[in-house]
Amino acid sequence: MTATVFLGGGRITGALAAGLRLAGDRRKIVVYDRHPEKLRALRRESRVKVARGLKSAIESAEMLIIAVRPMSVKEILHEVAACGAKPPKLCVSLAAGVPIKNLRGWLPGSMHWVRAMPSPVCRIGRGLTPLSFDHGVTRRERHCIRKLFERVGPVLELPETQLDAMTAASSPTHGYHALARLTIAAQKAGLDRKTAFIAAAHALSDGIVYWREGDATVEELLHEAATPGGIAAATMAAMDKAGYTLAVDRGIRAGVKQCAKNARR
Repeated sequence: MTATVFLGGGRITGALAAGLRLAGDRRKIVVYDRHPEKLRALRRESRVKVARGLKSAIESAEMLIIAVRPMSVKEILHEVAACGAKPPKLCVSLAAGVPIKNLRGWLPGSMHWVRAMPSPVCRIGRGLTPLSFDHGVTRRERHCIRKLFERVGPVLELPETQLDAMTAASSPTHGYHALARLTIAAQKAGLDRKTAFIAAAHALSDGIVYWREGDATVEELLHEAATPGGIAAATMAAMDKAGYTLAVDRGIRAGVKQCAKNARR
């Protein structure tokens, strides 16, 4: 029986496997990893099959998903090339910043490559996955990939030239970071930690829900919130004056720069 095979049993593999099972997906998932403790946890949580070795994993693969850290992609693809088993036609890389041209060079052959940047939030079926397709990927293969990632959240197709910026901008880490900093600021203003966290969480989540379920633009919502002389207007003005916009811009640029650094490894 052919399988969807993950090379790497880390957090994103765990999130995808859990999200697929939550969605009722019963496909055979095989995971290869050098760390037995990761594999045991995945098997308990998501009923994955553990590969006996790299060769056996590749031999069972209908679709191969590279889910190792960017600095390890070259090594694992060289190992695949040398393992004695022919890789499947369809291969997916989850490595941030590693371009398709590198993937093709590190694993020579006629594989059709896709780059995917799934969010860890796919664990609960709500994670956005940006996708970029190699020029040789067929319509049937595109449908297959979209169907896979749509089981765990929305999908957005982009040209590869935009994928690094999308990766840096779409990370849920921005939400966690803002939540943590806003909680600290609310505590300093006089709230206890629990109340400060509730206030910060609602400030972020309520705004997103209102935007998603309404028909107003973000600009319209900001204008609506910024009543002259109001608390929201004073808060936003002070944050902008302190360099909020510049800080966010620098953060995104740093993320894109790290993607470019990964591409040169």
